[in-house]
Amino acid sequence: MYDPKDIIELIARNVEKTRNPFGVSSAVINTWWRGLPLRREGDALLFTGLMYQSIPFIEKTTSYLARYEDTAWGRYVRYGKIAPRFLVSLGFKFLACWEERAKFNGMVRDIHKILVKSNVDFFYRPELDYYSGILLYDLGDEEGFARHASFVARTLRKSGVRRLITVDPHTTYAMKVLYPKYTRETFEVRTYFELAKIKASDNEKRVTLHDPCFYGRYLELSDVPRQVVENLGIQHVPVRNCGTFTSCCGGPAESVSPKLNAEILSRRVEELKETGAPVVAMCPICLGNLLKAGVPAEDLSTLVARYA
Repeated sequence: MYDPKDIIELIARNVEKTRNPFGVSSAVINTWWRGLPLRREGDALLFTGLMYQSIPFIEKTTSYLARYEDTAWGRYVRYGKIAPRFLVSLGFKFLACWEERAKFNGMVRDIHKILVKSNVDFFYRPELDYYSGILLYDLGDEEGFARHASFVARTLRKSGVRRLITVDPHTTYAMKVLYPKYTRETFEVRTYFELAKIKASDNEKRVTLHDPCFYGRYLELSDVPRQVVENLGIQHVPVRNCGTFTSCCGGPAESVSPKLNAEILSRRVEELKETGAPVVAMCPICLGNLLKAGVPAEDLSTLVARYA
């Protein structure tokens, strides 16, 4: 295991410098919207928090963390400038393949499609789509999280944003629960699947929904994706631990211990396999983890957009 303090300080420096955990311009990460006819004005801002777009880069950089965990090289994470250049810049510029980037960007484009087909009044402005800072909070750096969250909340308010449509559980929890507490700014926050109005019939497909911790345990939204799936005529097969009692995929542990992440993930994979049905995730970190474990999972956005 890496010293959590080293990882926290690395991420905190990057967030302070570039407003994301990776230490590079957010324009490098956030490219999903290019080529789409976007509206720049509307009732609610589509706010991705850069989560889906970041997964290919997270996977590549954490693969290096896994390689050097508990080795003599692992201690160099503490030396600040060496780790970011090697683990971040290299991963972004050379290692994140275009196929993976296109796949996860495609999921955000699917969400855009779902909202359009559902006649939702929304808009998107990439310059207002910031990382929420949730990893700082998850790792215990509440002061760093509060500073970053205050900047994001203040920027959104100055731009007249009052309503947000979120696409992942981590950003949703941050904006809906943590931002009012740490910034005293309150936004009306709804997930894209709460607004989805896509229906289909004559469907014999069966799926198992993996509830991410934030949706299942803390935001208690697990019933909404199930209703979305039912509206598509799809049967959802219950997994042993779900809803408020869902099992974690191990994602939060990955940045400090890829080995611990793998151990937690293996237990969840065994639970999901018991249903015998294809797995559908609704969190990019969960999806990335499940795919890494060899589970042929797909994202809820992909499933719904297929019928939009």
